[in-house]
Amino acid sequence: MFARLALPLAMVLGACANAHTGDSGPVPSAQAEPQVPDERFVEACEKWDEWDKPARPFRLMGNSWYVGTCGISAILVTGDEGHILLDSGVEAAAPQVLASIRSLGFEPSDIRYILMSHEHFDHVAGHAAIAAATGAEIVASERAAPVLETGKVASDDPQANSGHPDMEPVEVSRIVADGDVVELGNLRITAHTTPGHTPGALSWTWWSCTPPDQPPVCSRMAYVDSLSAVSADDYRFTDHPEAVAAFRTSIDKVRFLPCDILTTPHPSSSNMIERWREGTYGKPGECQRYADALGKRLDERLAKEAAQ
Repeated sequence: MFARLALPLAMVLGACANAHTGDSGPVPSAQAEPQVPDERFVEACEKWDEWDKPARPFRLMGNSWYVGTCGISAILVTGDEGHILLDSGVEAAAPQVLASIRSLGFEPSDIRYILMSHEHFDHVAGHAAIAAATGAEIVASERAAPVLETGKVASDDPQANSGHPDMEPVEVSRIVADGDVVELGNLRITAHTTPGHTPGALSWTWWSCTPPDQPPVCSRMAYVDSLSAVSADDYRFTDHPEAVAAFRTSIDKVRFLPCDILTTPHPSSSNMIERWREGTYGKPGECQRYADALGKRLDERLAKEAAQ
């Protein structure tokens, strides 16, 4: 469905121009191969790694950069009027994320918005520190906003009773709903509500294009939430049919996202490191395969509960 295209140069130039100016409609585009991470990243990081273990930052594609740790993703999208950061990681990782951004030649003070995947401490506990260091505004879903502003996990979260630590509260400046677009200069990043793992989870899509000094090609980036059926020991998904229905709807939504290059909040969730090592990262059909894997994991969890 999203196979790479070899198009005439004029068509490619038009596609990238539209992507940069914020045309959200379907635009044909040739696709660049995603960047291969620095081999020191792949050698240093393991599939299931520590959440605050330092990692070497690298370019995912065009103006999209991996600035997270070995165990938790953070994605920087750079633009002509400032930058957008997706996720911040655990609180202890915030200084590393800021250092990674600087090492790539960008100023953290140019970050204008901090977005989120889902409202657990391993992905958003660093928001307060990074917002304080940058002055960036916090963007969240309606369901996630109270968690960020109180620092406490929601009572209806499947992991509510699993011992999640409190987080430093942070003010949410903007609430986004499904299909809303965060705009900043030439950047347009679209929100997709994908509840399941948490009630307020979001996934994001955007265009990322090669720098002006390279052949003009663009890719559709997708930062897709974990959507794993993980819970506290006393929580059964079969007792919460509304939660299962949310999972199914979100997984189906992921299957049809505009998606050439997939990243996830936990690199392990979508086997990112293995795909980098095998050279399969950025191959067509990534979101479809991820959705298939998510559906299988959910079915396995429900079958396990039924057998108990």
